[in-house]
Formats: sequence, structure tokens, C-alpha cells
Amino acid sequence: RQDLHIAYEAGAHTDWSLSAHPLPVEGSPIRTVLLGKEPYLISGDALADPRFHFAGAFAHPIFNENLQSRLHVPLLVRGEIIGALSCSKRARDFYDEGDIPFARHVADVLAPYFYALRSAEEASRLAIEEAEGRAREDALREGALRLTEELERERQRIGMDLHDLTLADLTRLHRRIARLREAGGAGPDVLEAVEAELARTIGGLREIIDDARPNILQLFGLAEGIEDFLGRALDGSGSGIGWAFHDRSAGAVDQLSEPLRVALFRIVQEAVNNAAHHAEPSLIEVELRREGDALSIDIRDDGIGFASLAQRKRVGGLRNMQTRARLVGAGFQIGRRADRRGTLVSLQLPLTEGQGSAA
Repeated sequence: RQDLHIAYEAGAHTDWSLSAHPLPVEGSPIRTVLLGKEPYLISGDALADPRFHFAGAFAHPIFNENLQSRLHVPLLVRGEIIGALSCSKRARDFYDEGDIPFARHVADVLAPYFYALRSAEEASRLAIEEAEGRAREDALREGALRLTEELERERQRIGMDLHDLTLADLTRLHRRIARLREAGGAGPDVLEAVEAELARTIGGLREIIDDARPNILQLFGLAEGIEDFLGRALDGSGSGIGWAFHDRSAGAVDQLSEPLRVALFRIVQEAVNNAAHHAEPSLIEVELRREGDALSIDIRDDGIGFASLAQRKRVGGLRNMQTRARLVGAGFQIGRRADRRGTLVSLQLPLTEGQGSAA
């Protein structure tokens, strides 16, 4: 870049570089040459020459290497200054005006080589960035497609639940009430039974709504949403599966945006449902951890893993989890637990600025 200064020094007794940390040209002791304000710069004692020392100048290599005599000429390609050739000597008054033509000749020989080298590096960098950009676009396109498919499946599932459960229950209630009307009345016992069935239908509908829209998650945060879901999904289902939840995130989960919390919740939800339905576990554990600048989420079960053909039904759910994780920039791994008892699903989400500490 034209506004950055990168220096390389190679000699019989010196070898240093400023390439690791480029600095603004405005702070370069030879800025007048680099900016085309002077055709060359020569000094018999750069340690004392005020042109090399001004507010903000990075002249430390001159002092560190005791570079007293200095000669600088521009590197020109097609009239453009692409850098400068610098000659240094630790002795004083080593260069004079007679050395300028020779330095310019050397600079003219070297300039095309450096220009070609810089152009090749720039082309390589642009090619890498372009390839990475295409890969990101392809991943996002694939992720969006899979997420659309998942949303469609979710819509169909909700529709089937409403049809098979709620609509069927309401239809039975409607017919029962119609029969009661035709009979001309109903006793307290009959009305109590109708009331109980209506309450059960309302409860089932509420479960479908809660599953589609995690209210606890939105109101109280990710940790509370996951803990509430575990209780409803495992305790309330009568599955007999035990569960445990550990929040060791040190408040990091409270700093996540709502879309990010929802995405992580859905991944945990999918992993827990997969384990409960296919792995035959006796215990499912979910743990949130803060690890440096990342949030880790582990979902462990002590089931049979993928040992049988039935477990391969979990593959569709795994793809959904992988897609959601990729779309939020989280790492995703699944495999056997370290103790070889069941499955471990792991997520690693890098925490950006503002997500690193509790509010």
C-alpha cells in the first residue's frame, strides 16, 4: 500500500526488517523521497541529521545499527515511485554526490523486479480472497437451502401435530357437545369429563405453540431456555430419561443477540431430541462453558450412539445442526464420548467484542 512503509535491511553486518509491522509513510525518515518531494536524500551523519528525526519518526533502526552515512534514491517503475533504495554505512561522510548516479542505476535495475514481485503477491492475495469469498458464498447458499428445507419440514410437522392432535381432539369435543345438546342436557359428571378433555386439548395446543416459539428463551435467555426445554421434553414426556444442565459460561450467553440465541437453542433442541428418540439413553447432559474467547456447548448422552441401522435416521438431524452452526459461524463436531459411552455433540462459537463479559 502506498500509505505504509515497509523496510528491509540486508548487509554484511546488518539484517533487520519492518515488514512484520508496517508503519505510515508520514513517520518514515525518508518520506520526502517516498512521496516524491526530493529526488534523493544523502546524509553524512544520520544520527544527528534533523531530517531523520522529527515528531513521530521511527528512526530507531538508525540508532540501533549506528547507521551514520545514508543515501536514498527512489525506485521508479513507469514514473511511479514504488519504494526507495537505501544505502547505509556505519562510518561518517562515506557517500557524496558522485555516488548518486551509481545508486540510481542500481535502483533502476532492481525496481522492475520488486514491482513484479509485489504484483505477483497482490495477484496471489486477490486470488486467495476471491476463492475464499466464493467458498463462503457457496457455503451460505447451501446453508440457506438446507435451512429453507428445515423450515418447510418444521411447518409440515406443526401442521401434522395440529391436524392429528388438536383438530382431532376438538372434533371429538364438538361431536360430544352436539350429542349432549340433542339429549337435552348433561349432568355434572358429563360436564366435568368434557371440561377435562378440553383442558387436555388446550394443554396439547400450548405445547405445540411453545415448541414453535420458545418463550422462556426470549424472556429469560439461552441458559434458562435450555433448562426449561430439558424439563418439558424429558420430565414432561414420561420418557424416564434423566437430564442435567450446567451453565459455566460466566454470563457470556447473556451477551448473545436474540437470533444467535435462537440458533444455538435450536441446535441443542435437535441434539437432545435426536438422542432421546434414537439413542436409548438413560441420561442426557447439556453444558455451557466459556473457554477463552469462545463459548462451548456440549450435549452428551450415554446411549447406543450410531451402532445400529436405526441410529442412521439421526443423519438428517445432524445435517440440520451442521447447517445452523455454519450459518452462525460456530464449529460443530459429533462423535463418541471420551469414555466411549454414548455420543458427544460439541459447538464452539467465537465471541465477538461485546459478547465477552456479562452485562
